[in-house]
Amino acid sequence: MKRCLQLAKCGEYYTAPNPMVGAALVYDGKIIGEGFHRRYGGAHAEPNAIRSVKEPSLLEKSTLYVNLEPCSHYGKTPPCADLIVSKQIPRVVIGSSDPNPKVAGKGIEILTNAGIEVTVGVMEDACRMLNKRFFTYFLQKRPYVFLKWAQTYDAFIDKKRQSVENGKALLISNDVTAQLTHKMRAENQAIMVGTQTIALDNPHLTLRNWRGRNPVRIAIDRRLRINREFNIFDGKTPTVLFTEKEHPPKKNVAKKNVEYIKIDFNEKLIENMLNMCYKKNIQSVLVEGGAQLLNTFIASGLWDEANVEVGHTAIGNGVQAPAFSDVPDIVKTYGGNKWLHYKNKHKQPVSAENIENVSNV
Repeated sequence: MKRCLQLAKCGEYYTAPNPMVGAALVYDGKIIGEGFHRRYGGAHAEPNAIRSVKEPSLLEKSTLYVNLEPCSHYGKTPPCADLIVSKQIPRVVIGSSDPNPKVAGKGIEILTNAGIEVTVGVMEDACRMLNKRFFTYFLQKRPYVFLKWAQTYDAFIDKKRQSVENGKALLISNDVTAQLTHKMRAENQAIMVGTQTIALDNPHLTLRNWRGRNPVRIAIDRRLRINREFNIFDGKTPTVLFTEKEHPPKKNVAKKNVEYIKIDFNEKLIENMLNMCYKKNIQSVLVEGGAQLLNTFIASGLWDEANVEVGHTAIGNGVQAPAFSDVPDIVKTYGGNKWLHYKNKHKQPVSAENIENVSNV
């Protein structure tokens, strides 16, 4: 099963919204075939492993290990459970059942009904952790949420600026941590920022320092104030704008690869946005700023992990960084900057009264 998890990780940046899955076929104590799900829409781990076996006659005497329950439905590929039955593999060891309602025990049922010996729950916690985005999406009906920001030693995320013409954002990250940020973008299906971040920084919100696919860009533009000539409208990757407007006015007719979604900007703003992400099959969101949006997420309780980069310089005054009451569970140093990792130990949302200034996000 450890080998299955190693294999599954190989597809990390290309399988979403499908889970990462690895499979290994064992005969007489030795791995005779292995495979993993390489990219969304391609063959799953089980057929890749089966095809890799040089002596197919050994399949009838082998055990198949896989970190997630074999699928039982026709999607972009045929059901893996049916393939396993057709190859007469006598024993299957599964790390975790699949939370997707289209599968959810049906794959296991197909195998057991065919007389195959099935074992479920081997290294289950590790298997679920590998696909934490996938499990959160189906079990909690929302995307997995990462928060990310960089702050100075005295806890400011930027100097005070009024527009993009007032100068560039304060440089806190170094070459190493900038690369780690792009790695986080590659690991998640979407990246979200508020209106001010777009207005002040005109970011691309794409991958440049890591391999993988560009995340879906999500911007909050309540009153459609974002300059239509800014980089998020370049059409290079799908972009979603959350707004309170019924539809964009004629001068703001949607550009290529840009979608406007109307939501309610009320005390449930975060919940409303995550619900729309869920409906669009977005299983993970990286929230990069600004401070007000990050604070709103923290107050809502609807986040899962956070990475906070702390630089070694101080500026004395500026835009105050968000803060956690808990201590970080992991502290590392990259290029002189600290990298603090937090897990949300309080998953239940707090009351709406604690969410301030939502209307201005």
